Amino acid sequence: MKRSKRATIYFEPSIHQALRLKAAATDRSISDMVNEALRVALAEDAEDLEAFEARRSERNISFESVVRDLRKRGRI
Repeated sequence: MKRSKRATIYFEPSIHQALRLKAAATDRSISDMVNEALRVALAEDAEDLEAFEARRSERNISFESVVRDLRKRGRI
């Protein structure tokens, strides 16, 4: 692992207990599990940003116009 940085994180007691139990059951550290969860969350954010960028040129449609169109077509 690259040089790690230390941070203080406060967990809800039930979350901390679940982390401790899972860490023991999987022979991993809480730090490893938290790092992995954050990697996954940040990767999802990166995918979302790429999708937004890919659709940047699309026309914006207001929520109100979508609702009016659904009502006009008898969908709602």
